[in-house]
Amino acid sequence: MEQKKWSLQIGGRVLEIETGLLAKQAGGAVTARYGDTVVLAAAVMSKNRARVNGYFPLSVEFEERYYAAGKIKGSRFIKRDGRPSEEAILTGRVVDRTIRPLFDARMRNEVQVVVTVLSIDGENDPDTVSIIAASAALAISNIPWNGPVAAVRVGQVKGEFVLNPVNGELADSNLDLIISGTKDKINMLEAGAKEVPEEEVVKAFAFGQEAITKIATFIEDIAKEVGKEKSEPILLQGTPEFEAKVKEILISEGLAEALYDPKKQAIEEKIQKIKEKVGEYIKTDFPNDVEKLEEVAEQVFEEASDEIVHANILENEQRPDGRKLTEIRHIDCKVGLLPRTHGTGLFTRGETQALTITTLGSPGDEQTIDTMEVDTTKRYIHHYNFPPYSVGEVKQMRGPGRREIGHGALAERALIPVIPSKEEFPYTILLVSEILESNGSSSMASTCGSTLSLMDAGVPIKKPVSGIAMGIIVGKDDKFKVLTDIQGLEDHYGDMDFKAAGTKDGITALQMDVKVDGITVDMLKAVLLQSQGNRLEILEKILTTIPAPRENMSQYAPRIITMHINPTKIRNVIGAGGKIINEIIDETGVQIDIEDDGSIFITSTDETSSLRAQKWIDNLTHEVKPGEIFNARVTRLMTFGAFAEILPGQEGLIHISEFSDQRIEHIEDVAKVGDIIPVKVKQIDDQGRINLTAKNVTPKV
Repeated sequence: MEQKKWSLQIGGRVLEIETGLLAKQAGGAVTARYGDTVVLAAAVMSKNRARVNGYFPLSVEFEERYYAAGKIKGSRFIKRDGRPSEEAILTGRVVDRTIRPLFDARMRNEVQVVVTVLSIDGENDPDTVSIIAASAALAISNIPWNGPVAAVRVGQVKGEFVLNPVNGELADSNLDLIISGTKDKINMLEAGAKEVPEEEVVKAFAFGQEAITKIATFIEDIAKEVGKEKSEPILLQGTPEFEAKVKEILISEGLAEALYDPKKQAIEEKIQKIKEKVGEYIKTDFPNDVEKLEEVAEQVFEEASDEIVHANILENEQRPDGRKLTEIRHIDCKVGLLPRTHGTGLFTRGETQALTITTLGSPGDEQTIDTMEVDTTKRYIHHYNFPPYSVGEVKQMRGPGRREIGHGALAERALIPVIPSKEEFPYTILLVSEILESNGSSSMASTCGSTLSLMDAGVPIKKPVSGIAMGIIVGKDDKFKVLTDIQGLEDHYGDMDFKAAGTKDGITALQMDVKVDGITVDMLKAVLLQSQGNRLEILEKILTTIPAPRENMSQYAPRIITMHINPTKIRNVIGAGGKIINEIIDETGVQIDIEDDGSIFITSTDETSSLRAQKWIDNLTHEVKPGEIFNARVTRLMTFGAFAEILPGQEGLIHISEFSDQRIEHIEDVAKVGDIIPVKVKQIDDQGRINLTAKNVTPKV
């Protein structure tokens, strides 16, 4: 392919897309540049049918490279870029969630999209650029796909929306919204916000859609100019007669009735019996093609179920479990369940249950974040675990996957605006959400459980946060119905999974995925405004359980004493090679963290040990003032007087004339090394030397 380059002004900067130079053997490959951030996206489709069964085999890989930021990372022995960071996993997810809905679900060619960051400027985040690059690579490739899509970031600074704010501007922004979609619809959202009202968020959607339309049209024009002819995909399909027969069996065996049972387990049992009937038909009539046709039958089952759910909700507002469109399932909240943890919250909504545990640690327990983009620390951390028993399954447990990391990040983002500052509450805060049951929106259950757990732990959060998962069913001519608190079946067969979290005053986090080509801003407005009342209803349940953070923390939680010293005195506390600070830690058993500004944090579960360490540090860093009285220990004798230690590492001179009003001939007559003598600070000279007197001084108790 001939090397070509196109450019577009967007957000006050140039978006540049180039093809024909790199990765020419891929089905489609482009580099996208925005500022000095450059990403390469390459898309390839296999010629043969993938070996996996049951779903369209799309994989999206986001490759961060430290060289892109001019960094050499790793241990002394390993310098190769290692496993992806959580940030890289989350970026890969937003690319995947944007492009996946625009593929034919029956496609069985394996498709892989690899996005590699080649350069990063520290101002323009590669996530939105990666979506644009992936979209362009697919658009010009031979891969059948119903794109293009585009993405932008929307911020809000001083009440004004900002398109693609640079990282510095984001620090002052009330909103950090990544929004993706086609020319006229939105199909992916990811947002963190500082209690932004729903009405303002809707305006941000419209603001972002305008820019998305411009970029998507730009990519569409590029594809028209250099795009390859699309290949014929391998589709999962049987003969029309076979698929019609399978659908007939499903309907006659009561698929519609099976889907409309309020209990998840009952639905699964009924569906299993219906599928067994279909299996008997296949084994009897097509004994040589059982495996292939069973997969086709599964696809027919999915499509038939989708049709039933859509028709019942659009025409009759009939949900599978019988609830009204705006109705939330039964909610139960509990706190303080576990005796030794620092805080616990159990949030149950219908058949979804999340147990969130809070653990408080010292400032030194902060997580170090070391990525291609940033080197920083994090003092509030949220982990999310989804064991297979939560859905009644048996699976190998191999640590958190993309889904677990994504759900944990969403719940974490939802609480960030209400977490107290380090000055107010210097603890490191770790939340772990264990999903014990799941039938829809476990991430929002984690968010609600987190609020309960934090308040149970006595963390002075600014406001409680609640979350809700919303759905939508879209019919012909964009007729739609909004669903509150979607359960698993509605998530699976619905057209959208929209998660909204926030306080009584506004949104703190959003996430949206769709299974159609996208939804309109008007639809999003309806969803968001309906979710507002639902969130407040859940918030009321939380506050009925625990109306405010507990005044006292658990007896098993560590206590932190915060001190502030003159930064020039830090060396007095640390000592040569850490000798002094290690001695304090060994003697008292506390944990000590010191920051460059002179802040010192003493952490221990034993108050006596903490106070002892505090006194020790006080003595090491005390700035002596004239008039203060000390019980000093004589350390050296001189002909003109004696030197005495008033504090660890601080000595003063008692001149021989300052021992008595009577004349003293020899210092040995009044003092010897090791004597404890009450003294008063008489003067501190310009060089910082301390002069002491022992005349008429009352011993310090």
